[in-house]
Amino acid sequence: MTIPADQQETASFLQTLAGSAPVETHISLVFRGPDTVWKLKKAVRLPFLDFTAVASRRHFTERELVLNAPAAPGLYRDVVPVRRRPDGALTLEPATDLPVVDWVLRMARVPDDDFLDVIAVQNRLDHVLLDAVADAVATRHQALPAVPGVVPPMRDIALGNVRAALDAGLPAAVVGDWQTAMLAALDTRQAWLAERARDGFVRRAHGDLHLGNLCLWQGRPVLFDALEFDETLATIDLGYDLAFLLMDLEHRLGREAANRVLNRYVARTGDAALVAGLPVFLSMRAMVRAHVEARSGHAEAAAAYLVQAETFLHPPAPLVVAIGGLPGTGKSTLARRLAPGLGPAPGALVLRSDEIRKRRFGVPPETRLPPAAYTDAASQAVFATLADLTAAAAAGGHAVIADATFIDPAHRSLLTEAARTAGVGFLGFWLDAPLPVLEARVAGRYGDASDATVAVLHAAASANPTAGDWMEIDASNLETAGHLVTKAVCAHVGMRWKRSPDLR
Repeated sequence: MTIPADQQETASFLQTLAGSAPVETHISLVFRGPDTVWKLKKAVRLPFLDFTAVASRRHFTERELVLNAPAAPGLYRDVVPVRRRPDGALTLEPATDLPVVDWVLRMARVPDDDFLDVIAVQNRLDHVLLDAVADAVATRHQALPAVPGVVPPMRDIALGNVRAALDAGLPAAVVGDWQTAMLAALDTRQAWLAERARDGFVRRAHGDLHLGNLCLWQGRPVLFDALEFDETLATIDLGYDLAFLLMDLEHRLGREAANRVLNRYVARTGDAALVAGLPVFLSMRAMVRAHVEARSGHAEAAAAYLVQAETFLHPPAPLVVAIGGLPGTGKSTLARRLAPGLGPAPGALVLRSDEIRKRRFGVPPETRLPPAAYTDAASQAVFATLADLTAAAAAGGHAVIADATFIDPAHRSLLTEAARTAGVGFLGFWLDAPLPVLEARVAGRYGDASDATVAVLHAAASANPTAGDWMEIDASNLETAGHLVTKAVCAHVGMRWKRSPDLR
């Protein structure tokens, strides 16, 4: 443990309070008691911060409280001084006439098994919890005010990472190739980044949003430990903030988990355009982890992150896939299973008409809407939004799966035109199954974004919709249907077909 000499007495005092040795990071000591945690900033000077002065440690400890308390009410308690009593002993008593030795942040104790990185290792990060994580991030992001007039200096951030990577001993040739590819990718996105800033997507965000900085608190995921010591590194595009979580999920759990969080986040926020930045955002975050792991002596982990950083910068070509059919045909099931393996990391963006409709009415996806939300005018607006988001995401280089009934040929035309406008390929699938199969599926739904009932199914089926020029797929068995859709998509993009995962 590396405790600065002038803080060893304070550390010993806090360790006695906690009853256990601290958890150490490169900038903090965290002392965990049975129900209270004390966090002490180390008196260190690093290239990116200077905590050597007591006043500086106080400032950034108070800044940490201000930044994190809104996202996790009750988890963060207060900032208190460590004072010296007349007898020389240290105390946290509130007497204002005693000299201050240091400052600590007081927090509630979170059980060790309730941190999201631990939950991931224990294979407890299921779909329900992944959705809740995405909801927590979306809610926090939407509560943040825009920072007008600021375009984050992504080029400077990239060059800073190059210096850090070389200092950490990563291979100079590989880092040099990454620098060339990253700067070229950023050059092609300068106008897009400026547009994002004008549209209000640059905000003072978390800045360090990996799984280790999320935990369960009062039964729900919350963000904590936001980056407090560098406003430039934390005043960023929200897509870059989210990208750290997506990269971490892909690295730890695989693409399916990252894809689910991406799609739930977009379903809640409507920010489909963020995908245009994902190749550079994900790559930058992977490079950060690569040089951090290298500096910590974890060569194998550093090498794995470095490979990811390179791979993210060379995404496959985008494609628009539309999946239509009557309620109960399995559109959303197939879309969700197809998405992780399609297009750039972390897989295709699934744009679902049901989720767009819920967002337009300001409710979560699982909240049922009244019949008034399903007028012809409302549906026209939903499909227009679906087409606009599809065009924006595809033009940004990302794959899209549009999930809707597409019973009206005009709605299909909107999607084909969106793909044409974006200049990408298009595939349309029409799912079909016997009416009794659809009735059973619709009747058995729960916790889903679709409000369709058996009566709605019957009304839609009475129009006798057909596949038209889309590929018709028998969806009586979703396992078989999934293989057929996957095989057709792979043939279209020239990939070798592999059996799709079980459609659970």
